[in-house]
Amino acid sequence: MPSRTRPLVRLFTAVAALATLAAVAAPASAHGFTSVVYADVAAADDGAVRTQLELEYDLLVVSAADAERDDALFQDGTAAFEGGDAEEQAAALRAHAETVQAYVSQRFRVSSGGDDCPTTLGGDIRMIERDSVPYAELPLESVCPAPGDGHVITSTLFADDEGYVTGTKVVLTYDLDGHVGSAALDAAQPDFSTEQSIGERFWEFFHLGAEHLLTGIDHILFLLALIAGSRRLREIVLAATSFTVAHSITFILAATGVVSVPAWFVEPVIALSIAIVGAWHLWQLWRRGDAASTLTRDSGPLGLDRAGWLRLGVVFAFGLVHGVGFAGALGIDEPWSWTLLWSLLVFNLGIEAVQLVIIALLFPLLALLRTRVPRLGLWATGALAVSVSLFGLVWFVERIVGAG
Repeated sequence: MPSRTRPLVRLFTAVAALATLAAVAAPASAHGFTSVVYADVAAADDGAVRTQLELEYDLLVVSAADAERDDALFQDGTAAFEGGDAEEQAAALRAHAETVQAYVSQRFRVSSGGDDCPTTLGGDIRMIERDSVPYAELPLESVCPAPGDGHVITSTLFADDEGYVTGTKVVLTYDLDGHVGSAALDAAQPDFSTEQSIGERFWEFFHLGAEHLLTGIDHILFLLALIAGSRRLREIVLAATSFTVAHSITFILAATGVVSVPAWFVEPVIALSIAIVGAWHLWQLWRRGDAASTLTRDSGPLGLDRAGWLRLGVVFAFGLVHGVGFAGALGIDEPWSWTLLWSLLVFNLGIEAVQLVIIALLFPLLALLRTRVPRLGLWATGALAVSVSLFGLVWFVERIVGAG
């Protein structure tokens, strides 16, 4: 090892210890305790509004049992959940249908002309799976006493104050009042109206995409690893572009149902990608003894030498996997349509906006350090790469063990 890199060893050792402790304490999902509810709302020929509502089974059991003081539902539902049998889980909900309906109808409401439309269970409760997570599928029917020109959908399901999860998202698809499309609801925006403007619908999915990247620390760490390993502006632009193009491709293909990759594969690979991209910069430090980039001036097309092209290839490959992860988080898996594509593109714009802000804030600071105080810049990028790599490795192991 070159002598000028020896001071880095002490830094890397200290950061490694701290990062290991932090990573062990971090959740394997790296997204926090959140939940996604799916609602497909459509107008029926008889004037009623019918909804296919999909909720995480275990959350529905504990939330409904707690809200309606139904201890029997809690006991029956948790026993069925632990048993893992889908039919037993559905049977537990059917046996306590009144409790389930009372909870859901108070927190998922359809209104028209300023009046609530009474909502009841309109069919049999079934169980399905989303990314290996048991979901209860509830058919709801809402009859509006005096239908107006538009409808408003309001959801406060699994609210933060219930204490079980935070930041519940509702992915809403609708065919109502002559409008077809998608919307996203959360605590900050719990209502959707079929009379909303195009700008309001744009903001919903843009905000959802931006928020997903900000709360998905694994994707942020991957981006930080790219920034740490890029010395020139051209390098981070090429790396970020490669990642963006790749994840945009698989994000749209997965969300429109063209490709399907199981979560047990996607989540560990995302964690591994974080570790590998962070370790790439550490390998460059060890090999060259400074923060020299894999890009050199006039070394080939776009200024890339063989190592530079290899790095972009690795980033592109991992970007494909991250795209599937983005699609899984959004929770849409439907046939291709122009309406759905528009929603997905807006969601993706929200992701890209946050990426650009992070790069614009962090990269100039690191560049300034490398120029004004080279040694401090070297230590800063090295510490960042070590921390990112260790987080990725710990998450990789946790996700492999959790999937086994």
